[in-house]
Amino acid sequence: MRLLSERAYLARQYPQDTVTEAVTHIPLPASQAKPHYEILDGLRGVAAIMVLGFHVLEVYATKPPFEQLLNHAYLAVDFFFVLSGFVIGYAYDDRWGGMSIGNFLKRRIFRLHPMVVFSTLLGVVLFYFGASAAFPIIESVPLWKLLLYAVLGILLIPTPPCVDIRGWQEMYTLNGPFWTLAFEYFANILYALFIKNFSKTALGILVAVSAGATLYLTLTQGDVIGGWTLDTHHIHVGFTRLMYPFFAGLLLYRTGKLIRMRHAFFRCSLVLVVFLAVPRIGGPESLWMNGLYEAAIILVLFPLIVAAGAGGTLKGRFASRICKLLGDISYPVYLINYPLCYVHAGWVSDTKVTLAEAGWVPWAVFTATLLLSYAAMRWYDIPVRKWLRKKSG
Repeated sequence: MRLLSERAYLARQYPQDTVTEAVTHIPLPASQAKPHYEILDGLRGVAAIMVLGFHVLEVYATKPPFEQLLNHAYLAVDFFFVLSGFVIGYAYDDRWGGMSIGNFLKRRIFRLHPMVVFSTLLGVVLFYFGASAAFPIIESVPLWKLLLYAVLGILLIPTPPCVDIRGWQEMYTLNGPFWTLAFEYFANILYALFIKNFSKTALGILVAVSAGATLYLTLTQGDVIGGWTLDTHHIHVGFTRLMYPFFAGLLLYRTGKLIRMRHAFFRCSLVLVVFLAVPRIGGPESLWMNGLYEAAIILVLFPLIVAAGAGGTLKGRFASRICKLLGDISYPVYLINYPLCYVHAGWVSDTKVTLAEAGWVPWAVFTATLLLSYAAMRWYDIPVRKWLRKKSG
């Protein structure tokens, strides 16, 4: 491996007409087109599939979070934030002279929100199918209240635990993972208002302070699990999980140092899968051990993977198509999987089956999520985004 200047690397990249976003793509006018980080697309898709696997399997865990398969796949959220910071800087750092904050936020909404609407409505359709021992209050929820929560979800307005209509105390009860989007939007606003103007030194200080907060959280709590409930603890965890990865990704872009290696996509994907699948380290009496592991993953490994993914190249059309497909479905997979997993969790709680007894059911949920995500990407998300861009001029 060797480090190289980003500018020198980009000069040798193949031309594309899109820019990779953290969880998707934002097309640029032809005159402003930039090279395309195909490997980062693929890695984003790999991470999204790991999240899907984690959500499908977690309901079979007998002693969460200490005993469950793909135990650390929830760290994919932190990986997404690193990707997001890196590519937001790449896509927008040099465009502020001719772009307003309002235009920036409009672009982000156009890219992120169509799937928010789709997955919220999917959550509405599947909501009552989740009625079970796991979610006993669902049956008492009137339709008008469900539709009200749909509006709140589409607007990304969080709700406190005291008015929860499912029972898991999520701030977005129709689709729990929306909490990461809320924090993503916050990071984008913070970047647009202030941090786009930070020097590398100022940004480095922010990243260092955020790293300290991450280390403190992991060593005291034992993990970074949390962020989805509207209370003091979860908000603290959510902001801690956001600040270092996002702005470390931005700093990584601005330093212009990428890692070049052969077979970068395969190697980075393998490392990502292996480290996200590692079982919980230590037990309740030694939380710091697992915390130290997660701190190393977030603070060191994820930025290195992004640097290697951005610095690598793909050989052959097949590899490019795989990375493109993975990147295209990653955002739909991330937002669509949980409404289906709620129903799956309800079934598991009622039948009390083990993973070995469940047979084809978890595989069916996994496959259905992938197929629905592909369909939503192709026949809804991409057409709606194109229509929005056309209407906005």
